[in-house]
Amino acid sequence: MHDKADMVSAALPNPLWRRVPRHVGIIMDGNGRWAAARGLPRFEGHRRGVEAVRRSVRAAMDLGIEYLTVYSFSSENWSRPPQEVAYLMGLLKRFIRNDLAELHQNGVRVRIIGLREGLDPEIRSLLDEAEELTRGNQRLTLVIAFNYGSRQEIAIAARRLANKVLAGEMSVEEIDVAAVSAELDTSEVPDPDLIIRTSGEQRLSNFLMWQAAYAEFVFLPLHWPDFDREAFEKALREYASRERRFGGLTAPSAKTGS
Repeated sequence: MHDKADMVSAALPNPLWRRVPRHVGIIMDGNGRWAAARGLPRFEGHRRGVEAVRRSVRAAMDLGIEYLTVYSFSSENWSRPPQEVAYLMGLLKRFIRNDLAELHQNGVRVRIIGLREGLDPEIRSLLDEAEELTRGNQRLTLVIAFNYGSRQEIAIAARRLANKVLAGEMSVEEIDVAAVSAELDTSEVPDPDLIIRTSGEQRLSNFLMWQAAYAEFVFLPLHWPDFDREAFEKALREYASRERRFGGLTAPSAKTGS
């Protein structure tokens, strides 16, 4: 049951490493500020941010994490300058084309959450291809939140439930937490144990708001392009040092490391 965590513990002597989170979400913030601090165009910050994604996926696999969700493009990001949006779309296309084969070879399953209606047909086709090709992989599930916003996700879930009530498929009384969760984009993904945000900002920014009800948060001062294995491990050590109660008084698993 603890095979992955035990392997990490063997590699890293700190006993806290036995508490490796099953699901980590990352709000990748600070690409533009990283570039500005170096006198570089924002595009270069985004390009270097993709490299940080690659490092994070490799680290997640090495550390025994089962699910990694990255906030790649929010539903609000469309309001950015058209040239920047176009560059970000190009980066997404290149990432899938260049990295998909390696992700598949390494046993990574790719899941996409967020709206696909209205997307460029080429991008939508690439997203579908990434999911279909890697559907059977089990080493790590990489969830890419693209054109995603938690408020819109919850609103859509509420609309679906309302339609089911109108169609006589369920009663109002049957709408509970489990029913809402089942209608979310993440219905087949466990809630995040840990959410990391870079750049020092301390907010969710419309990311997994329902799912993060009991997540631990770690806010790192470095900008996303500087996020590396060392920063990832620092966040995991902070997570492992905390006692998770899930609304209760005690958390035996947090104390025993089981």
